[in-house]
Amino acid sequence: MSSNKKRIVFKVGTSTLTHKTGKLNLRHLAELVRVLADLRNAGIEVALVTSGAIGVGVGKLGLSEKPQDTPGRQAAATIGQCELMFIYDKLFGEYANTIGQLLITKSDVEDDVRRQNLINTFEQLFSFGAIPIINENDSVAVDEIVYGDNDCLSAIVAKLIGADILIILSDVAGLYDANPAEEAQARLIPVVQNINENILNLAGGAGSDFGTGGMITKVHAAQIATEAGISVVITDGSKPSDIYRILAGESVGTLFCGKNMTKLEAES
Repeated sequence: MSSNKKRIVFKVGTSTLTHKTGKLNLRHLAELVRVLADLRNAGIEVALVTSGAIGVGVGKLGLSEKPQDTPGRQAAATIGQCELMFIYDKLFGEYANTIGQLLITKSDVEDDVRRQNLINTFEQLFSFGAIPIINENDSVAVDEIVYGDNDCLSAIVAKLIGADILIILSDVAGLYDANPAEEAQARLIPVVQNINENILNLAGGAGSDFGTGGMITKVHAAQIATEAGISVVITDGSKPSDIYRILAGESVGTLFCGKNMTKLEAES
């Protein structure tokens, strides 16, 4: 895979950002911010799609679990989003990087005028040298808070801004040929050329207590991105330094080849 990447979308999930208590995992977050700030300093345009608003809100409120009703989750999201952005701003600011927040709903993407306004905002943020940080607008987007996930949102963002690659930071190292939590001999699949029914079946499963997705939502995101010619890597979010290895062309996690990407390009 070519390491000549100039615009990259990263997606980080709730399970990577938080402990099982719902409180922020500051170690993972600080390491991730340091890597992304370093890439921005090197001239790479970086966008970060972040989950965690509801989970962090649950932790800050001291709740034992995520609210089951939509208003409860929306309220938790408003509290958690404030906490998330405060921490991101503080950490990125330590490396002299500026961030901008975008809270997106489904209608923002589907409406032609709003979609173009969104693209224009992204482009202006990049021209300012800022790092866009994106989340679903959970406090108002009822459909998204019930059915949506930030994995697919990250793929949509990657398409909107013409990203070179999408890197999804997960709580597992990639796609396996069996469930690694149940099968000790499960093997990591390094490259997926085509997302077929077999790949979708391998990806079945649920996410964490505080998250909304699982491997299946990540593979669906990979479908969206790869159809647009954007390659996707799913990798272990607890090891942010592996991002350097991915961009250096090493085989880390699972690479889903963008449409028209040759096998030779994937292996190089």
